[in-house]
This record gives sequence, C-alpha cells and structure tokens, in this order.
Amino acid sequence: MILLGAAFVAFGTLSATAAHHKNPATPHSVIHVVTVSWKADATEDQIKAALDGVKTIAKEYEGCTRVWIRSIKVQGDKSHAFVMEFASEQALKDYAGSAAQKKWYKLYLPIRAGSTTFDITN
Repeated sequence: MILLGAAFVAFGTLSATAAHHKNPATPHSVIHVVTVSWKADATEDQIKAALDGVKTIAKEYEGCTRVWIRSIKVQGDKSHAFVMEFASEQALKDYAGSAAQKKWYKLYLPIRAGSTTFDITN
C-alpha cells in the first residue's frame, strides 16, 4: 500500500512538471529581442529592407518560428526593435553563423550603428 501511495505521489509530481512545460503562458521557446540604432546615412529604404529581411529569416531558417518587426513604442537611444522567436535554445545557437543569418547580415550590418540584444526564455 505504501509503495502504491509513493507511485501516485511520483506520478503527480511528474504530471505537474509536464504540465508546467506545456503551459502556453510559459513556453520554452527563446525570444531574441534586439533594439537598434541606424547609421546617420542609412536610408528609409535600407532600414525597411533590413527589417523585411527579419521576416525572411523565419522562412529560410527552420528554427526561427515567428518574428515581430514593427515597433509601437520606443524608448532610449534606439529607433527600432525587432524580435525573433526560436524553437529552442539550441535553435538560437545554431542560427549564429547560419546561411540565413549571413544573408540577412548583408542588409543589416552595413547600416547598423548599434544594437542591444536580450535572449529570453522560461
């Protein structure tokens, strides 16, 4: 009987842990939040191309699941921000140096004056 009770407690603990990992309010994906300031000579067309390029990453890199590129409110010395959601921490790590990143960097790096990045997960 005690063994059966211990099994129920263990199952309940595992179920609670599994439920935590499946809670849509606390996903285990990783968001890559970037705030950007552009070089003084960057044109609006160049900025648009760089931000539109973020959308292309989600199409070309399987580990990037969603992106956001339209800043509604901006504070501090940065003029824009964008967010990429990656399926996992490993997907974010694998993105560094990927063909999709290298392609996008051709649009982004020449006009970026500075950026700040936060990688966030649960």
